[in-house]
Amino acid sequence: MRFFKIIAVIVVLLGGAYAASMYYFVDESKSFKIEKEIDYPVGKVFNQFNNLQNFTRWNNFFKSSQSIDIDYYTPYEGQGSSISYVDPKNDTDGEMFIRYENPNRTLRYQLFENKNENPTLVDVKFKAVSAQKTKITWTVHTPKLSVWKRVENFWTEDKFAENIDKSMANLKNVLGNKVEKDNQMAAIKYDSLMVENEEAKLLLGINVSTSNKKDALYKNIVMNYNKVYNYITMDLGKKDDEFGYPILMTDADNYKDKEVSYFLGVPLSKKFGVTDNNFNFRSVNPTQNYVMYYKGSYEGRVKAIQQLMQKAKNDEMRFGDIRQTFIERPTEGQDVNIKLSLSVFK
Repeated sequence: MRFFKIIAVIVVLLGGAYAASMYYFVDESKSFKIEKEIDYPVGKVFNQFNNLQNFTRWNNFFKSSQSIDIDYYTPYEGQGSSISYVDPKNDTDGEMFIRYENPNRTLRYQLFENKNENPTLVDVKFKAVSAQKTKITWTVHTPKLSVWKRVENFWTEDKFAENIDKSMANLKNVLGNKVEKDNQMAAIKYDSLMVENEEAKLLLGINVSTSNKKDALYKNIVMNYNKVYNYITMDLGKKDDEFGYPILMTDADNYKDKEVSYFLGVPLSKKFGVTDNNFNFRSVNPTQNYVMYYKGSYEGRVKAIQQLMQKAKNDEMRFGDIRQTFIERPTEGQDVNIKLSLSVFK
């Protein structure tokens, strides 16, 4: 009995010492500032922050969980927009609001976590460093904590900074794909032959062999395009601005063959484990390409491909595969909008 009394006295003393140290030496709330720069114009960056549907696609807190369920409330963008979330696997829930907006300059978020009545306040400032670079500054004010919970303030800043680092990497990937698509659309000149240097790519897709009779090839491409697109967006949960335009790779002159083999995939930023054996990654090396944009019937692309091959022969260049980048989704019975790229080398 005496032993338990001694233990109880020790526990009380330790608890008192802990409470006293937290009360006198640890602030009940914490404020800190984090600054980052990103190589995109402020208008494109701000839209990823003030639209909460965009925000949850790249913010690591939401993106890193496969079990989180998010509800969005109108307005979906700007001051007054809000979301609620529940993550049963990680045993957390909360609500997030945009309380103030000064377009392309300032946002104020209010976050209530796990039924805590005291919110975390996050002010985000955006400054255009140049036409293509934006400085982002987060100023964070954490909620007041009781004496017993104040120890959490020791790691709050590090945890927040780690989340921002991962989020910025995700944001760069999202904006990179979005800007690349915008640039490609702006650069389109149909039926004009151009020379381009293409960077290395990582594609996730499927290998296919099919008949080349009549419209059988195009029907097969439409079917497999939908299969790849659905796998990327539904099974893997990727959004359209998280990957590039789908690409079909095949031999340049196989349009004459009775059977055609091709690889159809989408560009992604990094490799990861794939559980479906029908899909695989393919690395594409940097190349110099002869390029034409083409819009019309899929069968009509052959003339454009022949022009690219003839150009290579006239320039005494050898050529490799032909890449067909689908600018618009292929649909049976409709014209295609594609970029044809013939890889060439000496």
